[in-house]
Amino acid sequence: MKTCGWLTIGVIGWIACGWTTAGQPVAAQSPENQAHPTPKLLSDIRQLTFSGNRAGEGYFSADGQWLVFQSEREPGNPFFQIYLMDRQTGNTQRVSPGVGKTTCAWIHPDNHRVLFASTQYDPQAAAKQQAEIEFRQSGQSRRYSWDYDSSYELVEFDRQTGEYRRITEVEGYDAEGSYSPDGELICFASNRRAYQLGELSDEERELFEKDPASAMDLYLMQADGTNVRRLTTTVGYDGGPFFSPDGQQICWRRFSADGSSAEIMLMNVDGSAQRQLTNLGAVSWAPFFHPSGHYLIFATNLQGFANFELYMIGLEGGVQPVRVTDRPGFDGLPAFAPDGKSLVWTSNGGSAYSQLYEAAWDHQAALRALGLDDLQAATISATSGSVLAASDSAQVTSADITAADIGRHVDYLCRPELGGRLTGTPGERLATSYVAAYLEHLGLQPAGDNGTYFHEFEFVSGVELGQENRLSSGDQNYEVDRDWRPLSFSREGECEASELVFAGYGIVAPEAPGQPAYDSYVHLDVEGKWVVMLRRMPLNITPERRQYLAGFSHERHKAMVARDRGAKGVILVSGPNSQVRSQLIPLRMDGSLGASSLTVISVTDALAQQWLQIAGEDLADLQTQWDDGEMRMGFALSGVQVQAFVDVSPIRNRGRNVLARLSVGSQPTPEMIVVGAHIDHLGEGTGASLARESESGAVHRGADDNASGVAGILEMAQYLADHIHSGRSQLKRDLLFAAWSGEELGLHGSAAFTQDFQRLFPAAILPQPEVHTSDSQPATGDPSHGHPSPTLYPAVAAYVNLDMVGRLRDKLILQGIGSSPYWAQAIERRNAVVRLPLTLQADCHLPTDATSFFLQGVPILSAFTGSHDEYHTPRDVPELLNYEGAAKTAQLLALLAADVAHAESAPEYHSQAAPPERRANLTAYLGTVPDYGQTDIQGVKLSGVTQGAPADQGGLKAGDVIIELAGRKIENIYDYTYAIEALKVGQSVTIKVRRRDDTLDLEVTPASRN
Repeated sequence: MKTCGWLTIGVIGWIACGWTTAGQPVAAQSPENQAHPTPKLLSDIRQLTFSGNRAGEGYFSADGQWLVFQSEREPGNPFFQIYLMDRQTGNTQRVSPGVGKTTCAWIHPDNHRVLFASTQYDPQAAAKQQAEIEFRQSGQSRRYSWDYDSSYELVEFDRQTGEYRRITEVEGYDAEGSYSPDGELICFASNRRAYQLGELSDEERELFEKDPASAMDLYLMQADGTNVRRLTTTVGYDGGPFFSPDGQQICWRRFSADGSSAEIMLMNVDGSAQRQLTNLGAVSWAPFFHPSGHYLIFATNLQGFANFELYMIGLEGGVQPVRVTDRPGFDGLPAFAPDGKSLVWTSNGGSAYSQLYEAAWDHQAALRALGLDDLQAATISATSGSVLAASDSAQVTSADITAADIGRHVDYLCRPELGGRLTGTPGERLATSYVAAYLEHLGLQPAGDNGTYFHEFEFVSGVELGQENRLSSGDQNYEVDRDWRPLSFSREGECEASELVFAGYGIVAPEAPGQPAYDSYVHLDVEGKWVVMLRRMPLNITPERRQYLAGFSHERHKAMVARDRGAKGVILVSGPNSQVRSQLIPLRMDGSLGASSLTVISVTDALAQQWLQIAGEDLADLQTQWDDGEMRMGFALSGVQVQAFVDVSPIRNRGRNVLARLSVGSQPTPEMIVVGAHIDHLGEGTGASLARESESGAVHRGADDNASGVAGILEMAQYLADHIHSGRSQLKRDLLFAAWSGEELGLHGSAAFTQDFQRLFPAAILPQPEVHTSDSQPATGDPSHGHPSPTLYPAVAAYVNLDMVGRLRDKLILQGIGSSPYWAQAIERRNAVVRLPLTLQADCHLPTDATSFFLQGVPILSAFTGSHDEYHTPRDVPELLNYEGAAKTAQLLALLAADVAHAESAPEYHSQAAPPERRANLTAYLGTVPDYGQTDIQGVKLSGVTQGAPADQGGLKAGDVIIELAGRKIENIYDYTYAIEALKVGQSVTIKVRRRDDTLDLEVTPASRN
């Protein structure tokens, strides 16, 4: 435990710590013998302590809730004192008396007692303390050396009574003590033999006079200080002992007699079978067991006498030590958290003083680097990520659905190292690994790709500039991202040199009650030209006018209007009157990558002014004129031509769902119940974030949305698995448990599952979609069921969803009741046991993964506890959840899933008209459901059509791609929305769709949204 190498040191007394050997540095190994760092073993490195001159040697309590460490921070004491940190709050309290020197602390498994070494009983303690203070105040300085004060004794502090108990009372240095995992034993280091006459040989005595550490041995005793027995007998410093997780072994470091090197050692708890693990010829010390029990981490100065780095080594040998850290200065005294997922160590980062640091630890990567990835006892699965042994999970979770178990799952999913679980990020992979590992531990079978628990899907996560972007006018070239920038939906490729026209704000808005028409293109010829226009809308107009024009002022809408008038491109400029953070429009996704068929760019005010000046105009004067909201005629910019080449590419990423099947028999059942919750959240804040400006860039932990739902399905899986395996439940259908990713970005994960269902489950029998030629009439569906086409029903007999179930207050909301008449009685029957206050809602068109199934003809039931002010902000944290309520919600949903799985036949499915979209100026209603997951096609693909709606009556079907409506070209969802705004209720229009290989002209008659 204690070797003190992290202090500022450098005298012969530091032989034990390995910084010097008789004044000579320890030679570094040759480069070819050096191990190299393994990537990404440590991530999310954070400094834990900041106070005082130095702090270090931190060790966790058995439950991970407390961290004990030592620090020099007391104003009246220049020596180390012992402190206890609450890992939940960061609050820190001193547990040592504040008098004398202390070192080497450890927390008893009962969390009530703290063990440390102290000189508090030394009559000279206060005098030594004052002498050191006066020395430092005199302006003198000296290198620090550990003096192995013979008055050090092991002391136990009782947190409940506040009393200290002296455990050892023998002259000599007694320190470096740690409790065994069961709290029955203490192993410690001591040079007490040197203070007893005749115990040392003449050679040992001579060595001890030079170096008090040379007589240090390891001892074992009962926790009350009785039955002390010596474990080591070799000349040289044996110290820093720690028990293995099972309490059967002890690791420590052994220095050579002259202190020139140290190696990592291992022995049985009784001192037998002592063996050397390392043979590096350097100073290797401070070993610590990983909780899996299969490898150690330690510090060594293999790279140079003052450059201590962390390394790890397997307990069985066969693989060379693997380097963990790689930075100048001291990194040492590592200690794993009890769950093995984080590491605390002491580091000075190359400076003079040390503090504690913490990082996430990749256990799976460590196993692979050590060649131990086949050790299933250490992990649940090599494919499942950084999760500890199945036995660990079994010890901390109950087969019953409990608030404590919900809290454990939520805690993991909301940890900082997961970074908000944004789809496609390492945090998402950690989260899905955790879920997969847990479901595997429960005995559920993998149901993903290639026999794994993961189902991967591709999605577009953003856009980026390519290498070929160019903009020029005459012989002047402009720099992309400085003078100009393309918009994400711009047409790619060449836009030949063309003339410019100025069109004010570029807005066209029809007359409406109380609102006059507005047209920026009156008598303005834009055919084949660039249209220069101001962003947004006029500044000096009434709030009512602003509200009306808002629907016509978006960049997409302005580009569509210019395109329909024959423009070749659009140039947007902010103008000096505008209050914008950046004159150039950010390159970012705006919800769809559907592109326009003309070039769209933004330019700086300075560049626009340059072009306007050639035409004898001034940008500031023009904006001021147009800001009054009155219509004015645009004009051509004589003498200016601009050409461009746009290169904007989508950034494609991959996310993954977790799929695990709970089988009720030896063979898969023909039908299954799917239970799901989305696991992804917003990372550090996407476009959907509602964070305050002061919270910008903060991790959105998503405790309610939707760690609560994922925790719920894990508890449901354990509960139902236990019922099936124990024979308490006799079910007729398998249950598939799913953690969806990509929900926050548009239901990507669940939609991909429905599309890949037949591939994932080739034995499933699905109804074949009806096929119609361009001149045939669509068949009329069964009005009692109204299945969309295609359908997953009854291969998926029902879908149960948990999304935001962590804030139960007055009532639990159960949505989707209208998807089947089955639900009402089942809910009444099962809630008689749980007795939750409920609100039942028939609506089936929900902003959650349940919609992906409902549109495929599957009855759905979705649980929700209501929205709140912390929704989509960094303030959605675990501390605000109602864990008892979440547990009861999961229990009710588990009973309902079992109810369906036990039913004689699959629940009857009922279709349902979608509620009207709540959007200003949309008076017409068609009843189409766009597929928001499709971003790589021109047009709008439909994922469903509401039964009985105008689109359904006109013959539109799921899978159709709308390419024209009422004579307006449709290239993306925005074109489609704006086209619907122009429709008149009751007046039939033609809608052109692409259906497989055919193009169809269909007729629809819009209905009123009222």
